[in-house]
Amino acid sequence: MPFVITSPCIDVKDKACVGVCPVDCIYELDNEPQLYINPDECIECGACEPVCPVKAIFPDAEVPADQQQFIELNASKFR
Repeated sequence: MPFVITSPCIDVKDKACVGVCPVDCIYELDNEPQLYINPDECIECGACEPVCPVKAIFPDAEVPADQQQFIELNASKFR
């Protein structure tokens, strides 16, 4: 299950997660308010989750109910 970045990242974009990702699957896209994880590149290592200072990163199966739309949002940025 790939990891997903949710709404607490909006307008924060701390990037601590980028530095620990061993496969560089976390992206800052032009003119976007948050970072995104490419689900096809994510190796599900979980290194990003504990370093997020705003607790915005979850395994896709554990995304809170009120944040479910971010699963599709992250994936859609890489199609």
